[in-house]
Amino acid sequence: MKVGIVMGSKSDYPVVQRAESILDAFAVPYETHIISAHRTPSIAEGYASGAEAEGIEVIIAAAGKAAHLAGVLASYTPIPVIGLPVKSSTLDGLDSLLSIVQMPKGIPVATVAIDGAENAALLAVQILSLKYSDLREEMRVYKENMEREIIRADADFQNGKE
Repeated sequence: MKVGIVMGSKSDYPVVQRAESILDAFAVPYETHIISAHRTPSIAEGYASGAEAEGIEVIIAAAGKAAHLAGVLASYTPIPVIGLPVKSSTLDGLDSLLSIVQMPKGIPVATVAIDGAENAALLAVQILSLKYSDLREEMRVYKENMEREIIRADADFQNGKE
């Protein structure tokens, strides 16, 4: 079991680190690379084409601006690709989101919110949990813990605590 995380440039890493933290919390192995869909297209093709043979079962592709990375990777592999749009200096990441979500028929890319690294990693864990039942149980516990935190926060709020 392994997740491949690919980012279009090093400037995307502060966002990607949050996905790595979630994968670490679930003890899901991953590898992280910088591969540009536009500046290193042959490397992107090679990575995606060889991902399955390398034991990668889900790819998270983080990119900003034109954000074609997820779609390019998805076009070369049968494994699931999750697009993570990164907020860029222009259009507050809307350009990235639209670039990732508007995939042509036959090349699906699951897409999370702009800078939604945690959800990208959680979705990867949920996809893997179809094969690895221990992850499914960990995801149940994770969601139960979230519920308890909200209930506790509400109780504190109702009691006048902040």
